[in-house]
Amino acid sequence: MDPCPFVRLLVGNLALKIPVASKPTLSGIHPSTSPCFCKIRLKNFPQQTSIVPLITPDNPFPNEQSQSQSQTLTLAASFHLSKSDLNKLIEKSIFKNKSDLCLKVAIYTGRVNSGKLLGKVSVPLDFSGTESRVSVFHNGWISVGKDLKGSSAQLYLSVRAEPDPRFVFEFDGEPECSPQVFQIQGDLRQPVFTCSFSLRSPSDRNPMARSSQSEPSCSRNWLSSLGSDRERPLKERRGWSITVHDLSGSPVATASILTPFVPSPGSDRVSRSNPGAWLILRPSDGTWKPWGRLEAWRERGSSDGLGYRFELLPDLSSAGILLAESTLPTGKGGKFVIDMAGNNGQCSSPQGSGDFGIGLWPYCLYRGFVMSATLEKEGKCSRPVVEVGVKHVSCTEDAAAFVALAAAIDLSMDACKLFSQKLRKELCQKVELS
Repeated sequence: MDPCPFVRLLVGNLALKIPVASKPTLSGIHPSTSPCFCKIRLKNFPQQTSIVPLITPDNPFPNEQSQSQSQTLTLAASFHLSKSDLNKLIEKSIFKNKSDLCLKVAIYTGRVNSGKLLGKVSVPLDFSGTESRVSVFHNGWISVGKDLKGSSAQLYLSVRAEPDPRFVFEFDGEPECSPQVFQIQGDLRQPVFTCSFSLRSPSDRNPMARSSQSEPSCSRNWLSSLGSDRERPLKERRGWSITVHDLSGSPVATASILTPFVPSPGSDRVSRSNPGAWLILRPSDGTWKPWGRLEAWRERGSSDGLGYRFELLPDLSSAGILLAESTLPTGKGGKFVIDMAGNNGQCSSPQGSGDFGIGLWPYCLYRGFVMSATLEKEGKCSRPVVEVGVKHVSCTEDAAAFVALAAAIDLSMDACKLFSQKLRKELCQKVELS
């Protein structure tokens, strides 16, 4: 089955020039020395905010010619448009004033949430043909705000759309219920994987972790958490494993809890200082090899959420490559995203990798949008939808690894649930039922 068409609208390379005013602002802070930020809007999409660096009026940076010839982009905002999103925007531009189809940028001086509006700019958009070619809508300076001594402030920005086809998968049930996984294209749904969720007994070890390597030395002691039962605290969530099978029944990826999810001392939550961890493995040469490590924890405070950190693993004896780290609100859910476009589309070499530069490390093959997975709010039935960039899938095992990762982040919402609250029966160990 073919991938689904997607288009990414990328906004970046921001810079702001503000002419010297004859009088200071009412607050006594000149706008050319105060921090600046902008709010970026596209119709029907959530607003995004980005800091805007200030430069002096006589500074030639950024150079228009070098920027126009370069494919790099210091990303400030990105919008992901599916086929249905594109159709809605194109239809609106046909039946309404075309000026409505614009990217709108509002620039503020001061700090976020307390800034003063400097001005607004609009960049007209035309998404026709963007599913198959790159379209540059703007790349250069644009006037913004009111005239100050006869010259207005100027904003430099780059706005472009590029095709970004993706494979889309949908779980036909909650991961802990061992669902099928369908590939989606428009109205077509085709089964491609089955999932098998299991709970290991307290006396079990992690056979997949053992078979993945010959237990080399590991500075982070990732396998030390699999110690004796008496070393484990009474309350913990462990032994969860989900294996992804292809339609022939062969296992093609698995996610298994490596470090148990335990409450921090004196509390009922998994803390950032002692997160639980999943190991994502792929089959290779008749055994399981590590592919990625997902850590998860429960954030404190008003921004109560699921914190996570995902690293790519060449093997358990090497430092991981950080691909994603963020927080998802437990009260409304969101999307787990791996997107390398914010680093000029490349990931960084791991610590201790010698003189290899950014994007040169042999295992660093991920660029641009990599994947996303939906996550429902805590307590709500979750059927993750997984999007994977086509350029990151060359075989069944590639896609299966991302599906296993999506299952792991979804199950982490339950694994990081407050220990004062009960889990559904499919996830309960005997120790939690006693």
